[in-house]
Amino acid sequence: MYIFIDESGNLCGKQSEFFVVGGFITNDPRRTARVFRKWQKRKFINKKLRYRAELKFSDTRLTEEMRLKTLGNLAQSDIRIFYVFFKVKNIPENYRNKKGVETGLLYTEIVEQALRFLLPTGDLEFRVYRDFRQLKGVSQSKFNELLKIGLSPSLSKKAVVQLEAVNSADNTNIQIADWICGALFRYYNKGKNGDKYFSLFKNSIVVAEELFKDYWENFAKNKKSPFK
Repeated sequence: MYIFIDESGNLCGKQSEFFVVGGFITNDPRRTARVFRKWQKRKFINKKLRYRAELKFSDTRLTEEMRLKTLGNLAQSDIRIFYVFFKVKNIPENYRNKKGVETGLLYTEIVEQALRFLLPTGDLEFRVYRDFRQLKGVSQSKFNELLKIGLSPSLSKKAVVQLEAVNSADNTNIQIADWICGALFRYYNKGKNGDKYFSLFKNSIVVAEELFKDYWENFAKNKKSPFK
């Protein structure tokens, strides 16, 4: 099992209503990368995009028509999409302090929960690749350690577990995850063509879960928070 993860949204600064973490699962990452690059080189009219090493969903040179066509092509490439999402205002108290959101710990928790929805599994390979990002307060090694601790009980003792942060410019499959998360971000935040994007790959979705739902409503029943 090969898993590629990215995210879309902001946890601090100018915040959107929803934050999305997700991507896709495949048993043949070479095939998915090949399909994406073949489409890019054959269908993109803009030459700067046609041969660009990193093709992101948010590139301002992309037309909405091309985004729709590219997502439609991805939906036909035999990928299994999974993701979690949440309202930024619902971030729990234990990830907040007077200075803001503890983004490193929060992101670690989000990724772990997203992966938990794919478990248990009898697969003897569990390889997770995520877009590299600096995690405030959490080193890359600590991130991997925490994930292994949280996920190992639901994995075969014989499974090969690989957790790796990679540069999206060098990994086509991470770019595919970027397109998936970008489209989902548009959908949940009611952006342009969000509904159309979602309809293209909804049949490929195997996991879609909202995190922290009703957290503050339930929290208020017990005590008052200074950060609400």
